[in-house]
Amino acid sequence: MITDHEINLLAAYMVDTHGRKALYYADTAVTELEQIGENMRADAWRTLRCVVLDMVEGRRSREGEVLH
Repeated sequence: MITDHEINLLAAYMVDTHGRKALYYADTAVTELEQIGENMRADAWRTLRCVVLDMVEGRRSREGEVLH
């Protein structure tokens, strides 16, 4: 099981590496996984996408702290 901290680290890496395009990669993963019936893995990517979005839009720091 992946932890919240690990999700945050992965999201930060994606944002640092790809910027806003990381959202596209997460969306693509969700779509492809749903098409092959991997719903649990698609849900994990949805969660990751939410964290990426929060980082891109400045609501969450790279360290995982929620910004107000």
